Amino acid sequence: MRVTVFGATGGIGRLVVQELLDAGHHVTALTRNPGKLNLTHDNLTLITGQLSDRTAVQQAVAGANAVISALGPSLKRSTKGTQLADGTRTIVEVMDEQKVSRFIGLATPSLADPRDKPHWKHKMLPVMAKLAFPHALTELTGMTNAVTGSDLDYTIARITNPTDKPSTGHVRSGFLGHEKVGSAMSRSDIAAFLVSQLTDTRYQRSMPAISN
Repeated sequence: MRVTVFGATGGIGRLVVQELLDAGHHVTALTRNPGKLNLTHDNLTLITGQLSDRTAVQQAVAGANAVISALGPSLKRSTKGTQLADGTRTIVEVMDEQKVSRFIGLATPSLADPRDKPHWKHKMLPVMAKLAFPHALTELTGMTNAVTGSDLDYTIARITNPTDKPSTGHVRSGFLGHEKVGSAMSRSDIAAFLVSQLTDTRYQRSMPAISN
């Protein structure tokens, strides 16, 4: 399968790229600084560019069977602008233009899925995020709305506390108030879950919460 990855140089994105390559997929990654990925592979194509460069996004998505976005906002309160939300809207538009329908991405349980039941995370996490990471919440909300408001066949995994612990191979997934989904999850397991959604149809057009 040909998969385009955005956010490939981030903590989760690097692992997504490696997971895809190990599984035999062909990967195209758009990055501002290809050297940060520090990876070469016969099945890896690196495109230098930014999300604000529509032509670069078009080049990255061309010929893809699916897109995985490991983009995540800065948690710094001083960060300004909505580059990731704007960039995600560009990705969605380009995917629509090029008839690429499968989108897999990340969000937070601060944002609800219609299948959720009332849960403490719906009450506590948005308040905590607005106080501690207001810019990040704005970006995540804009990114998520751009995807869920489209006709894409999306799966958005909601994560709470990514860690650098070793992979466990154990994933809990589902909707709040239904399944017992925790908070912490290793980045390697998050990456593996995202890649698994290329062939797993359980969560099409939904936002499951995931944890270890």
